[in-house]
Amino acid sequence: MPENVAPAAVPDAARAHAEDLGAFVTASPSSYHAAAEVARRAEAAGFARLDETAAWDVRPGGRYVVVRDGAAIAVVVPPSAGPTTPFTVLGTHTDSPGFKLKPRPTTTNGGWVQAGVEVYGGPLLNSWLDRELELAGRVVTRDGTEHLVRTGPFARIPQLAIHLDRQVNEGLTLDKQRHTQPVVGLESSGAEVLAALAAGADAPVGASDVVGWDVMVADTQAPRAFGAGETLWASGRLDNLLSTHAALVALLDTAPQDLTGIGVLAAFDHEELGSASRSGAAGPFLEDVLGRVSAALGAGDEDRRRAFAASLCVSSDVGHAVHPNYPERHDPVNRPVAGGGPILKINANQRYATDAHGAARWHAACAAAGVPSQEFVSNNAIPCGSTIGPITATRLGIRVVDVGAAILSMHSARELTAVVDPWYLSRAMGAVLVG
Repeated sequence: MPENVAPAAVPDAARAHAEDLGAFVTASPSSYHAAAEVARRAEAAGFARLDETAAWDVRPGGRYVVVRDGAAIAVVVPPSAGPTTPFTVLGTHTDSPGFKLKPRPTTTNGGWVQAGVEVYGGPLLNSWLDRELELAGRVVTRDGTEHLVRTGPFARIPQLAIHLDRQVNEGLTLDKQRHTQPVVGLESSGAEVLAALAAGADAPVGASDVVGWDVMVADTQAPRAFGAGETLWASGRLDNLLSTHAALVALLDTAPQDLTGIGVLAAFDHEELGSASRSGAAGPFLEDVLGRVSAALGAGDEDRRRAFAASLCVSSDVGHAVHPNYPERHDPVNRPVAGGGPILKINANQRYATDAHGAARWHAACAAAGVPSQEFVSNNAIPCGSTIGPITATRLGIRVVDVGAAILSMHSARELTAVVDPWYLSRAMGAVLVG
């Protein structure tokens, strides 16, 4: 960021939060890296790492973190916690739309070496063209050891020149198989994708030892502030690392004795695919962790059910700010704007789980935090997306309120928000934890 005086419209704390969000995104090119970064930051703050295969020693006043694949759950137990103490869950997700590496990942065509990928979720395909991309995720070697890997700038999906498609500006259509395979080198160089992954592992790994991988494609452009007064923030993977970072900051900044319930960050994987996995919101991860924490506090089945009945989950994901070039795509009355504070997501068909009680809790939290708030509903003629909120409410019976931050270019390789909004969201989350 240029060395100039920050405008009064953006508090220094908001800029510092955005810069830290940028560092979090940079450290998290895949869901596996994001889960590891959540655990790293939690452990640096004094959280104890829990192993799911071991017995847990969870006590009042303790702070803990557990990782399952690309998901992470952090827990803060108040000193006064007992068998029926409710939970306050900040729910987010760690994955983003894009591309995932296929088996037999190295291909050749026309003298180029390419990486074979398939589409993950629902990305804006054209936004991935002509960018320097990296491969990142995890590999598993023959002995069963897992390694995080990232290649740095390594791949590019080249667009066809306008000279070879004179009508491209009248409408670009990309075939998901033929037109999205990135180039990674020249055939004459003998480049191999697995060799690059092995070279980018977190410990020495031989390419021939790699027998399994979950590897994503990620944009490598650094997050940054820009625009008039540097009030805008551009970054890859804001959906949904913005919420994950905001929730983590809120939880780390809250002392155990200030919590009104057991504070939880639940950062799930695979939301972009529907959440149906062992590390997704539709899986058992959160219920497993909350159940084991309750049991450690002496809860039986009746106690746990009472705790769940009094609990709240704040499901946080990004939402649509009104697009200045497409204003007709939004509701004509409820029109959230960037910089206007967190959005409360409401949908009559339960695509979001917000109800009247949840809305009241969220508005009270925003007021307590001193941040503005606004509502989001979809245009009736345009289908509404969904979140982990309805899934969590259905899975556990916990009351859920759906919230988020307003952005443009959702599901693009590089998304856009206001510098102040991630900070506003985190402050409101902190108020929920203590309110």
